[in-house]
Amino acid sequence: MKKHLYIDFHVLQTVPPSCVNRDDTGSPKTAVYGGATRARVSSQAWKHAMREMFKETLPEEEVGVRTKRIIEMVACEIDPGQADLFSKEVQPSPEAMKRAQELLEIAGLKIKDENKGTAALFFMSRVQAKALAQLAAPKKGKVTKEACQKALKSAPSADMALFGRMVADDPTLNYDAAAQVAHAISTHAVQNEFDYFTAVDDLMPEDNAGAGHLGTVEFNSATLYRYATVNALELRKHLGAEETPRVVRAFAEAFVRAMPTGKQNTFANRTLPDAVIVTIREDQPVNLCGAFERAIPASVEGFVARSGQALADYAKNLYATYVDAPARTLKVGPDLPFPALLGELEREVAMRLAQVSPETTEKAEKD
Repeated sequence: MKKHLYIDFHVLQTVPPSCVNRDDTGSPKTAVYGGATRARVSSQAWKHAMREMFKETLPEEEVGVRTKRIIEMVACEIDPGQADLFSKEVQPSPEAMKRAQELLEIAGLKIKDENKGTAALFFMSRVQAKALAQLAAPKKGKVTKEACQKALKSAPSADMALFGRMVADDPTLNYDAAAQVAHAISTHAVQNEFDYFTAVDDLMPEDNAGAGHLGTVEFNSATLYRYATVNALELRKHLGAEETPRVVRAFAEAFVRAMPTGKQNTFANRTLPDAVIVTIREDQPVNLCGAFERAIPASVEGFVARSGQALADYAKNLYATYVDAPARTLKVGPDLPFPALLGELEREVAMRLAQVSPETTEKAEKD
């Protein structure tokens, strides 16, 4: 009986001169891999872009909110007709704020103060906020910690189930992430460059030859290898068998189409991938970044074609020596455009989930 189901995503994507993801000095992030300096885009940056896209592709109640303002979030559900979480003009009543804080503290969360909320960002779904707010309704008996924690554990949003939740105040409120996203790295060596620019003062006298502003911005361009994996069985534990295929599809669409917004207005670097390969594995996830441990050399042919060939050669060798070939491979191409791939992926995940019972998964985890 099959006990695992992983969906691996392999993407090659070229970005033009850009500063997609900056470090603390404002420079494009880099990493040394295979002895060569590579362009890098952190997994956090791309996951944030994906969560922003989820707001377009998933229903509102399936997208979580990461915030310190959890008191206000719950209070808005206590006063649903008088307050809106995203409205600065309509605020919940002081009574609702006080009751919300009480419920969150009963649940075991440390509240810094009513205005600042928690010391760290807290990931909560709207359904969880609503469930907690329902405990504020007048009723007999005292609200228990168990009831409050049950409200905060039930009905996680899709992005919460995918990316996990860590609560330092009480680890019982944690969710293990069903998805992993690797830092994107260039398949070749890069060297950051500087753009020297000036800005003209529109009201400067005509006889003044000086610029109103001088500055520099650092950038690079790269062909990136991007990898992510989704544990479909872990996702099913939180979302159920019916919702999991649809959420895997939403993850695939966001991973391929989303782009971090760093310096986007300066460089207009929004691109789509040059290659997308989705593999369905029943043994373990496999990151193929080893294909680029030896940096692809520069040539007049560019990097995409050689990177694609290196990826194919590395995968072929890996499947012949260390792990089995994927149970199914889907590639974007003329015969399978990306929208069609999404539909096929959703059907494939649904079919394979039906072959693995939840009881089998639970037994495998205990063993």
